[in-house]
Amino acid sequence: MLRLASPSCQRLGIAAVVLALAGATRADLDTRPLPITVEVAFPNLVWTGWKSTGEDGLATPLRPILVTHGSDGTNRLFVPTQQGVIHVFANDPNVKKTAIFLDLGSKVSYDDKTNEEGFLGLAFPPKYREQGRLFVYYTNTHRPHQNVLASYRVSKDDPNRADPDSEEILLTFKKPFWNHDGGTLVFGPEGHLYVALGDGGAANDPLGHGQRLNTWLGKILRIDVDHRNEDTPYAIPKDNPFVGKEDARPEIWAYGLRNVWRMAFDRKTGVLWAADVGQDTWEEIDLIVKGGNYGWSVREARNPFGHHGSPPRPNLIEPIWEYHHNLGKSITGGLVYRGKQFPELDGAYLYADYVAGRAWALWYDAQRDRVTANREIALPNKTPVMSFGEDQQGEVYLTFAAANGRGVLRLTRAATSTKK
Repeated sequence: MLRLASPSCQRLGIAAVVLALAGATRADLDTRPLPITVEVAFPNLVWTGWKSTGEDGLATPLRPILVTHGSDGTNRLFVPTQQGVIHVFANDPNVKKTAIFLDLGSKVSYDDKTNEEGFLGLAFPPKYREQGRLFVYYTNTHRPHQNVLASYRVSKDDPNRADPDSEEILLTFKKPFWNHDGGTLVFGPEGHLYVALGDGGAANDPLGHGQRLNTWLGKILRIDVDHRNEDTPYAIPKDNPFVGKEDARPEIWAYGLRNVWRMAFDRKTGVLWAADVGQDTWEEIDLIVKGGNYGWSVREARNPFGHHGSPPRPNLIEPIWEYHHNLGKSITGGLVYRGKQFPELDGAYLYADYVAGRAWALWYDAQRDRVTANREIALPNKTPVMSFGEDQQGEVYLTFAAANGRGVLRLTRAATSTKK
């Protein structure tokens, strides 16, 4: 559906509108393009078991849904596909072939027509090397629109294979619609697992999940996976904000979110960054805090939403950044860069827009509570970035659905031209 700019956007132009959103002027917001682009990270890599065409003869692009590592010092990368196969391989530009770490294809429901479902999340705890336990989030084939949070254990005999019979289901989430599945899993600095859940799908949050505390949908959850309660295979951290509150789920850490895609902790500061996909007009970036209410569905970013839209209120947390749908229509959240190869990016939050095929590095001054720079990273051919990830050293990867299998990208410096 074509979305038209508002009259104010048409008068000012989208660049001026975006500047105004950050509380900055043209003079003090740095929007210079960065001399950084992307390239195929592993050009010779063969994805074991993947075929570019299915039995029906139709193309089946590789859909690498994220890139992560095991925090175990082995310099391996783990890349799951949305269809449910987790690949593992050496973090080497010349690597030739992946190994299949875990194949959940028979359990994962994925279809191109409902492409917000499938295998969506993978996280390794800080103590993975000692515990050998990993966590996954996927759409189940057992029931329509049911998402599963589960754990698996690595094989005792082979560190490059997980035991497919070791599944322990922690939570299941029944959704009324196929979209807005969320699915990001991340471990916090204190070792607890954070889980991002969409509002249940459709449009306009029809069941009001975002503002209701008696449902997990439209929330970020926080659970202790190192301990368990009598009735759950996990424990509730005692300092969760809604523990003991009547008619509220104690797992909830933050709420009022539409469909976080994705979220990540800054490995230096411990701040949790999240990108929440908008609906009608605005995309947003949030800093997630304990008990925070981020406004959906009475707010869309910094704006009233719908017939019951609300003006700003003290109990609603505004995003640090928003952009209009004239610029992009589906934010892909990334992470704060803390690698070594691009020191000029240190502290920048990297993110993209899936529809626009563009990516940026954003700098935020926490003391002044304002964005100081939003500089574009050059993506060739308007690449629809699905997800971001990083290796143990903090170097960043981007992923997209690729017909040729080369769907994992890394940052590189742009070539500079010289005049003769």
